[in-house]
Amino acid sequence: MAKRVLLAAPRGYCAGVDRAVITVEKALALYGAPVYVRKQIVHNVHVVASLESKGAIFVDETDEVPEGKTVVFSAHGVAPLVHEQAAARSLKTIDATCPLVTKVHMEARRFAAEDAEILLIGHHGHEEVEGTAGEAVGQVRIVDGLDGARTVEPTPGKKLVWLSQTTLSVDETLDAVAILKERFPEIQDPPSDDICYATQNRQEAIKTIAPQADLVIVVGSKNSSNSVRLVEVALEYGAKASYLVDYAEEIQDEWFSGVETIGLTSGASVPEILVTDVLKTLAEHGYGDVETITAMEESLLFALPPELRKDMKAAGI
Repeated sequence: MAKRVLLAAPRGYCAGVDRAVITVEKALALYGAPVYVRKQIVHNVHVVASLESKGAIFVDETDEVPEGKTVVFSAHGVAPLVHEQAAARSLKTIDATCPLVTKVHMEARRFAAEDAEILLIGHHGHEEVEGTAGEAVGQVRIVDGLDGARTVEPTPGKKLVWLSQTTLSVDETLDAVAILKERFPEIQDPPSDDICYATQNRQEAIKTIAPQADLVIVVGSKNSSNSVRLVEVALEYGAKASYLVDYAEEIQDEWFSGVETIGLTSGASVPEILVTDVLKTLAEHGYGDVETITAMEESLLFALPPELRKDMKAAGI
């Protein structure tokens, strides 16, 4: 049996995650510990634990941050109300919201100003969805999955527009939009696709690998929407089995039974060291032949938040 690994590219950190993690690291170096972070800076348990070990303190809400201290907002974005709450406590805020999420926030504000009702395709309770909905309070209906698209009942007579969470399945989002357009032919598209480039590219890579794979392993955390979607896409496109793991130690020996080809990828908030650990484990099980399958080259970089850059410049960093 010819055992092999098909390694997806691109995988792992996207530009928004890289920017957010570096933001916390630079803030710790510049201001000293502790630096508070509202919510998980990115949805990955390893990254959060690593930053905690360096002096970051993760909180759920701004009222847990002592008055006058520094707080970083996560890559998923926050509603305007959160900025107001931080200002009321005299907190120094550094906004690490991914610029691609900020784009969706701006779209929500613009459509709200036009008195449109926004059908926001995304998952109830996800931080990004809460932040976007907070930009247009009372004018957003959350459409969660295809069932949500089939059952949402907008306000009669309102101008309609759809937006989406940036980390969804590309295919499922298009299916949801198709349902909405069939039900509401007048619904307006956003100026550009909201699904982020990194989410799309990682899904395209796994779509190529899945039909050839007996098993697909996705490195990522259970609360990472884009990582969970990769497991779903792998199964949808022909992988016989697919599992999500945070660490190589979670891989089960029984997964290898009858398996020749393993696909391997990682979510957009996963550092490469975790993928390297999985490759070592796979090699120990005889899967040492690794072929990289490249769907797209990525070169995008985002500048650090302006408030942090200003302080770094003042400090001569």
